[in-house]
Amino acid sequence: MTLVYALDGVRVRLGSAEILRGISLRFHEGELAAVVGPNGAGKSTLMSVLSGMREDYEGECRFRGVEISQWRKGDLGRRLSFIPQNVRIEFPFTAEQVVYMGRTPHCNGLFETPEDREAVRRAMETTDTLPFARLDFRVLSGGERQRVILAGALAQEPSVLLLDEPTTFLDLKHQISTYVLLEKLAREGICVVAVTHDLNLAASYSDRLVVLSHGEVAADDVPGEVLTRRLLNEVFEVDAEILSGPNGRPWVSYEQPAGQLPTQGRHPW
Repeated sequence: MTLVYALDGVRVRLGSAEILRGISLRFHEGELAAVVGPNGAGKSTLMSVLSGMREDYEGECRFRGVEISQWRKGDLGRRLSFIPQNVRIEFPFTAEQVVYMGRTPHCNGLFETPEDREAVRRAMETTDTLPFARLDFRVLSGGERQRVILAGALAQEPSVLLLDEPTTFLDLKHQISTYVLLEKLAREGICVVAVTHDLNLAASYSDRLVVLSHGEVAADDVPGEVLTRRLLNEVFEVDAEILSGPNGRPWVSYEQPAGQLPTQGRHPW
């Protein structure tokens, strides 16, 4: 597979706190990689580095052979699409107009082209958002907004798709359909990296799981090798049983260890 990202010794510090502690990873075309870990593990910080939004890191993060901080934003925008955890749009745009924003890196004039219109239609059809294309984005439910934002990312026609908690607010049907879509996009050659807290969705559809813990890579392998009782206890502090899901992938049943009080993440990142 063609190498897309090469991270070597990536460190991020915020004040005296070290959020990423020497991360070394590789991401390739045609794979769906899920990044998992407890709160404060550094997942969102890692995504901010991969997306080119954070330049105050140490070490190397090469995107297609070039340090990502050296890429021109316009050139990066035509190749990479990033959906952060929270997207706020306060102006009265329709859902369709929000999706058209995904075409911005391709724009050469004031008016949309036939290619823009086709890309937007195709993206909205894929994400099941055409029924409310003309509605004000602000009146949509959280799940509907999430799908519109995903449609905008697809309209961008990227070769890399980065998503931070893509199924937040989605009902069960659209959680599954989102991961089925991400799996399909990966099979078509896109490099897909998704942060998630849902271990079972990640295990069911991803090619590999990258587990972060306290800013370090605790595991990086296919789901069947990563999801063990020992790792889940050490990283997530739960007692787990590893079962077999409907598709033969691992399925995790877990509970809090008896007598243990809930713990909180060390950092809000």
